[in-house]
Amino acid sequence: MVQNIDYFEFIVTDSEMEALILECNLIKEYRPKYNTMLRDDKTYPYIEVTLTEAYPRVLFSRRLKKNGSKFFGPFTSAGAVHDTIDLVQKLYKIRTCSQKLPENFGKNRPCLNYHIGQCLGPCQGNVDQNEYRKNVEKVIDFLNGDYYDTLKDLEEKMLLASEELDFEKAALYRDLIESVKACAGRQKATQLDGEDRDIIAMAKSNEDAVVQVFFIRGGKMIGREHFFINIRVDDTDEELIQYFLKDYYTGTPFVPREIFVQYDLEEAELIENWLTNKKGARVYLRTPKRGAKEKLVELAAKNAQMVLDQDREKIKKEEGRTIGAMKEISSLLGLPNASRMEAFDISNISGFQSVGSMVVFEKGKPKRSDYRKFKIKTVEGPNDYASMYEVLKRRFSHGLEELEENGGVIEDSFTKFPDIIMMDGGKGQVHIAEQVIAELGLHIPIAGMVKDDHHRTRGLYYKNQELPIDTHSEGFKLITRLQDEAHRFAIEYHRSLRSKGQVHSFLDDISGIGPKRRKALMKRFISADKMAEATLEELAATEGMNQEAASNVYNYFHPVN
Repeated sequence: MVQNIDYFEFIVTDSEMEALILECNLIKEYRPKYNTMLRDDKTYPYIEVTLTEAYPRVLFSRRLKKNGSKFFGPFTSAGAVHDTIDLVQKLYKIRTCSQKLPENFGKNRPCLNYHIGQCLGPCQGNVDQNEYRKNVEKVIDFLNGDYYDTLKDLEEKMLLASEELDFEKAALYRDLIESVKACAGRQKATQLDGEDRDIIAMAKSNEDAVVQVFFIRGGKMIGREHFFINIRVDDTDEELIQYFLKDYYTGTPFVPREIFVQYDLEEAELIENWLTNKKGARVYLRTPKRGAKEKLVELAAKNAQMVLDQDREKIKKEEGRTIGAMKEISSLLGLPNASRMEAFDISNISGFQSVGSMVVFEKGKPKRSDYRKFKIKTVEGPNDYASMYEVLKRRFSHGLEELEENGGVIEDSFTKFPDIIMMDGGKGQVHIAEQVIAELGLHIPIAGMVKDDHHRTRGLYYKNQELPIDTHSEGFKLITRLQDEAHRFAIEYHRSLRSKGQVHSFLDDISGIGPKRRKALMKRFISADKMAEATLEELAATEGMNQEAASNVYNYFHPVN
């Protein structure tokens, strides 16, 4: 890091509190490379009850706003939030429209929800404002976790409907009861009081750390989330938690009254004061030592360790799929430590607009920034061998020229040569590549991806012999992905050129007429006939036109013999 420092800049503040707030803001803005930081960028959903409206609504929100509404959350599952909103709208017949009421009473027809009995129809003035507000209060009680009255009311209505032999309505109430119970089941109760809390604990390995956060709202656990963070060699556990707290609570709009953490923190008082200032109410940062609160922190730590272990297994699988597969191919070809593969393909329709593609895989993964496209310039007709010769010659000649200009310094995808060239085909394609490489004096191994009668890869053609490969191995799967990617990239480029060629205007052939002037001319004159009838002055008066461009258009329609 020291070698990359250009200069130091200091900002002087009046207090530690101001310094902490400024630090958090600067980290968020500039994302410094060497700073320990979150690798996640999550925003959490809330349920908003618009109490400032005469007839309130229940909405999904991603932001905690100071607009007079009542917010519930944050929640970790957007799907669960949508399900809960749908449920309370059905239970209490809350409107879903965005009409301004009561100003717009009766101006529009009632929506479908009104006709199927899922809205009281305030847009038609069918419900008294006080009566509607009573339903809104029930919604708030429900969202606060008071399900008992709602369940009791629904059960009574279900029994009454069944006694009246209205089994369809009874089934509807039964389904609503199950939905309420499912919603209540998601609110996993803790053994604590009714406070809002975040429980934060961490697990780490040599290179990575996972922080687990339990969200407790109103004494009920509403969910949990984990965050991967980058760590430095000299970071202590306490420092990592401190870094996390600063980074996380800078970005989240909701700060609970209490935050339980795994370790005693050196900056605990400072962070408490900062969060108190942010929340506008007292915030406590605690490290529980015994009892149910300590058990919750331990549980969060165990969850963090489980996520870290699972991630480690995922990384191992990914390495087997990429780096491991690359090692299999290197071993099959007898090459030491091959890492970079380049594959080439040709695409055309009966020789029309032939194009070539170059795709690059490094350590078994696509490196899309190094992909290149080639429009065939010297070959006419459907000659794939000649087209491939041109593509390879241009690719490696350009690379050699740039290397010479740069004094041998590798700067981009053309100056960086592959460890293996993979040709989409067998002996013929390989010999074309070998010819190009020999002419340029290069020494790069070349293998052909041989296909069977069903156009599926069956092996590699290398040094004049076909090498069988286990079709269930990761190496084979990597070869197939490389081949498919080269084919896809070539076809997409060819398709884009065909699309451009099919959309052509006579104005494109006139000097000085680009997309903006073409659009302005067509907008004013509508058709080519009206444009041909226009005078030079009328053409020059068109938006964006100058005298020279107008003269070119006029002369196109009125050529001088």
